[in-house]
Amino acid sequence: MNREPRDVSGAVTWGLLAAWAVHDLEEVVTIPRWVRTHVPELRERFPGVPERVWRGLTSVDRREFGTAVAAVAVVVAAAAAAADGWRTGGRSAAYRTALDGFGLHGLVHLAQAAAVRGYTPGSVTTPLVVLPFTLWARGRLRRAGALPPTRARDVARGLAFAATTAFGAHALARRVRHAR
Repeated sequence: MNREPRDVSGAVTWGLLAAWAVHDLEEVVTIPRWVRTHVPELRERFPGVPERVWRGLTSVDRREFGTAVAAVAVVVAAAAAAADGWRTGGRSAAYRTALDGFGLHGLVHLAQAAAVRGYTPGSVTTPLVVLPFTLWARGRLRRAGALPPTRARDVARGLAFAATTAFGAHALARRVRHAR
């Protein structure tokens, strides 16, 4: 049954931006201290990780991280609401890819927490916000006829979207920081 795009409420489309904001607030608040207190222990526990990874992680300051978060906010806002999500009632591939990427990135947070056997930034809001919102939004899209069956390539696109957005935002933030 093909329905009009507005059959999906704004809570589904704008909700992605709201859920992302709650999740990233946890990261903004916790990352600086978490990195300072846990990287020395993680260096010892995971000696196979190249030193440049640890140096890169510890060199990110609050301003650089905030710039990266702002860059991701622009991408999520465009995909979720203003450009694609709301306009198409959740039917656009860009919105669905962003939604899938959001949910899948939450699984990465849980894997990180399992790997370090404890808290990692983002691991609290993942089971409380990221995964429940993603599952709820996908269910609403499915009931509205706006979500085709999931294929392996959809999962790959979602992961690629999340990774590309994160790495791109951090690269931009680093350039902005070094330009100052």
